[in-house]
Parts: sequence; C-alpha cells; structure tokens
Amino acid sequence: MNARIRQSVAVLALALLTTVSGLAQGGNGKYAEVNGLKMYYEVHGSGRPLVILHGAFGTVEGWAPLMPALGKGRQLIIVELQAHGRTADRGKNFTWEQLADDVAALAKHLKLDKVDLFGYSMGGGVALGVAIRHPDLVSRLAILGASTGSLKDTYDAATFKQFSSITPDNFNFPQVKDPYDKVAPNPGNWKNLVLKVVDFGMKFPGFSDSQLKGIKAETLIIMGDRDVVTPEHAVKMMRQIPGSRLSILPGCDHFVPFMGPERLLEPLIPFLDGKHYVPMQIGG
Repeated sequence: MNARIRQSVAVLALALLTTVSGLAQGGNGKYAEVNGLKMYYEVHGSGRPLVILHGAFGTVEGWAPLMPALGKGRQLIIVELQAHGRTADRGKNFTWEQLADDVAALAKHLKLDKVDLFGYSMGGGVALGVAIRHPDLVSRLAILGASTGSLKDTYDAATFKQFSSITPDNFNFPQVKDPYDKVAPNPGNWKNLVLKVVDFGMKFPGFSDSQLKGIKAETLIIMGDRDVVTPEHAVKMMRQIPGSRLSILPGCDHFVPFMGPERLLEPLIPFLDGKHYVPMQIGG
C-alpha cells in the first residue's frame, strides 16, 4: 500500500481518536438479536428516527463530530454492522442483502415503521440496500461517498488499485486497529474483518437499474469532488434514482465527516429537515 493511503488512514484514525465524546460511555449501548447476529446499537435523543451506518472498520465513536448537529430534534440510532466494533461476526462473508436485512430487522426490533437513513461509504451501500429491499421502511435516504456500481467501475483508478492491495498485513495501523481492539468482542478477529471488507468490496456487483429506479425514499447523494467515487458516477447515480438530489462538496475527499464535518452538514441537515430547494419549472 502506498504512502498516500497510509497517510490518509492515519489522519482519519487520529481524527476519530481525538473527537470521541460521550458515545458508548453514557449507558446507551444495547444489543439486539437480529438474523442470528448480536448487533450493537446506541439510541440518543428523541424525535424523528435517523439510523446512521458507518463505513468499513467504523464504530459508533467515529460519529462524535456530527452528533450535536444531527441530534437536534432527532432520535439517533447508531449501528455497528456485522463484525464491526462491538458486534460479533456471524461466520459468513458480507453480502449487501444480509447487511441490509440486519438493519431492517433492527428497525423492526425497535418497533419503527419508518426511519430516515444516513450511510457513509460502505454504510451508504448498505443504506441503499435497505431502501431497495425494504422500500416502505425508509422515508429519507442520504448517502456519502458510496457507489451504486462495482468498485472497479466507479472508483478512480488509483483508489481502486490501493483498495485491492489491502491485506491484514499491510492494513494493521495502530491508529485504526487499536480502537477496534478496545471494543471488539474478539479482537483477534481483525484479520477476518479486513479480509471480509476487501472481499465484499471486490465482489460487489453493483445494483441494477431496475433496483435503483424502485427506490421510493427521498434521496440525497453527497460526494466530495476528490472522493474515492468519481464525480461522473455521482451524476449517474442521481439519474438512476428517481427524484434524487446530488451535492458535490468542493475541495473535499472521502474523509470529510471527520476532517470537515461542517462541510457535510451544510447539505445534509436541510435535507433531513425536509427543507428542499424546488427547481423552477420552465415552459409548459
């Protein structure tokens, strides 16, 4: 793995470590038995429910920079997906169908008929899967740095090469691995987590046009103009998902939730609040 991605991962990890607030420390953590998985989640605040899905290797602590703004008038449900953080592995490789069904099962466990979803990176793909497989569950869908196609077709070439080169031996930085070790039920499972994340990314076939056109939720696609997913694919996503909106953040990369959260919140909060700009209709 080259020096650029090592530096980026180190910066991201340090950002996570230095911005942790009261998450996972206030007694809010619970487990739900969903689809044979003991899934960890936290509930914060009250109001309209917003389910938040982390990216690869993420934990609830990573959301600390966004919590104050996202928590205003909303009930935040922060999930740790299969094999991530405090949620144990189930001994099977990740599939978008299974991960999506796990989230839907958690919503059912919490007796939630409708939720908003915000997913980052891998979590954005899972959020799309929930909207596809459980269309009546999702009211508003916001995704950041996520792709609807295969990584080879939607990532920029350098990033795809870097991702495909990840192994447990070269992706074991203390800044990333140590937070996992502190909360995982089986810290020795790190190697399997790395292998499963890479396997999931490399084998993900992408969603079909018909699946994307079937999404009922109001959808906001957010992407940095230097994100891992190309801007060209972001535009394609907007055209595939009916009525969706696209916000491209200038001068931002894949780590904007941690390095520049205020940039992300600028389009995200109005969308979640239902404050939409209505384009002027020209002609008849």
